[in-house]
Amino acid sequence: MKAVLATGHGVHVTETTTMLDGSEERGERLRKGVFEFDAKGGVKALDVTTTGGEYGRERAIGFNYDIGGRGYQSGGFAGKWLKKGKTWWRNDYQLYLSHTDLLGYDEQIVNPAEPATLAALLKNGERSGDTVSGAITFRQLERVSRWAEHSTHGGWDPDTRLSYTLTLTSAGLVSRVRSSFTFSEGLEELIGRTVHVDTRYSEWSGKVSIKAPDPRKTTSELCIEGLCNWRLPS
Repeated sequence: MKAVLATGHGVHVTETTTMLDGSEERGERLRKGVFEFDAKGGVKALDVTTTGGEYGRERAIGFNYDIGGRGYQSGGFAGKWLKKGKTWWRNDYQLYLSHTDLLGYDEQIVNPAEPATLAALLKNGERSGDTVSGAITFRQLERVSRWAEHSTHGGWDPDTRLSYTLTLTSAGLVSRVRSSFTFSEGLEELIGRTVHVDTRYSEWSGKVSIKAPDPRKTTSELCIEGLCNWRLPS
């Protein structure tokens, strides 16, 4: 894995998420985009477009810095509150990029590019052919994964068990991650629901170029009920 991690390189991602309330399906969302990694497998930058769900199409661009991060969103939930003439909402984060804010509570919280994360999943799981299946708690995952630690889920029940299946290529890279867990804490409307996430990875170590939107089209303020100086806390 370390051989494919380099600045300016990353992976292409295609992700399908399904939220279940008992046996009833509550909706499916599709994400497509790219992640740029740092030398440790952390997500340095992301550019992901999400379709489906109640807010429609949304594009998110995010950057992680040594301290803090910056995210941009266009369309979707924030889109209806943008100032006239602006197409992107910008939000700055003091400690690290909150990728859950950008991608949603049904995001994939397993980052197979992190060597320590992959090692823990392989150790906890059982191999059958080119797949490895197992389960890990949020607490265990957060100990080895910055991606999981910096997700909103990290502040919820640490004993929540996440089931997973990894599919490996002949080179030992992860081509697919399927995971699922049930919300036991967090937002009231999510408690008791189970999220299934199916993420496929391609073009490992390919060159990627993620750039911030045109600053003339961005704003850090939202217009709510005619007032255009709203800023959400970061």
